[in-house]
Amino acid sequence: MKKSSLLNAELSHLAATLGHTDEITVCDAGLPIPESVQRIDLALTYGVPSFLDTVRVWLSEAQIEGVIVAQEFAEVSPEHHQALMALIDEERRTSGKTIEVHTLSHEAFKQRSERSRAIVRTGECTPYANVIFQSGVVF
Repeated sequence: MKKSSLLNAELSHLAATLGHTDEITVCDAGLPIPESVQRIDLALTYGVPSFLDTVRVWLSEAQIEGVIVAQEFAEVSPEHHQALMALIDEERRTSGKTIEVHTLSHEAFKQRSERSRAIVRTGECTPYANVIFQSGVVF
């Protein structure tokens, strides 16, 4: 059995096959997911699993070097946005890596998510609780 905290087979495979600068999106229950992008649907019911729990587990498994969020996230859902930024700050401290944070309009974010290797849908129902992670390297 795996030793790390990520048990989901699809997510584990995704983490193992990402290359430098590949992107994945972790999203709320409402973000549109185009048929051309792999959908990993974790949503069970409203709020389960949560966006932040899913992000926390992903960060325990994958090295990131960039983060993209919608500008509206900080304005409309400031508590969730601040919690996400705290997780990113913790990842910076523990990894010793630079992690750039970029913002786009929500419409531009949706278009950008179409370039993702996969979109991971959570049960989150907080507006704009979506993030694109750019894969980094561990060396």
